[in-house]
Amino acid sequence: MKVHHAPNSRSVRALWLLNELELPYDVEIYPLGDKSMRTPEYLKIHPLGRVPALEDNGVTIFESGAITQYVLSKYGNGRLTPTADSSEYPAYLQWLHYAEGMIMPQVNIIVVETIFLPEERRNQTNVDRATKLLSRMLTAIDLHMENREFLAGEFSGADIMTGHACIVSGRLGADISDKNNVKAYIDRLEKRPALKKAWATK
Repeated sequence: MKVHHAPNSRSVRALWLLNELELPYDVEIYPLGDKSMRTPEYLKIHPLGRVPALEDNGVTIFESGAITQYVLSKYGNGRLTPTADSSEYPAYLQWLHYAEGMIMPQVNIIVVETIFLPEERRNQTNVDRATKLLSRMLTAIDLHMENREFLAGEFSGADIMTGHACIVSGRLGADISDKNNVKAYIDRLEKRPALKKAWATK
């Protein structure tokens, strides 16, 4: 397998997952937003010139959530996924998709407004609104995490998706000062060697 990766992007999720499963992979590293992701060759891998993308024995797949489901279905052997008849399975599906549905749209606004746009085009009102919404999105996780270590029973792909989103939200300034469950959850995740290795891949 080969992962197309940019440091500090959603592709960290793909590396984290493969590290947790102890699967071998190669990695192609790009600076975030680099022109090399706009070449005709790379656009055949990801038509929008983004990361992550995964190549696996002739299969090419992008979107971190799709990669997570693909890898777990093909190589997980029951790991990091509750069984379909488990009481935790609905929660697993819910939180697997919560990251991209509810958290990352606000993260995208903050990243664009504070990093990618030239200073004269930035809009602090957009940042403030997104940061406020981000805090609300994390409140739902804080409530769910009461007396829980992970989102759906044991550590799972849902934690890779939404846990990563929680970590990024905190780094971008979301107010988690009153969210003790989220803070403890982030601390647990950041201690995992597989995630440390993913963050360090630059």
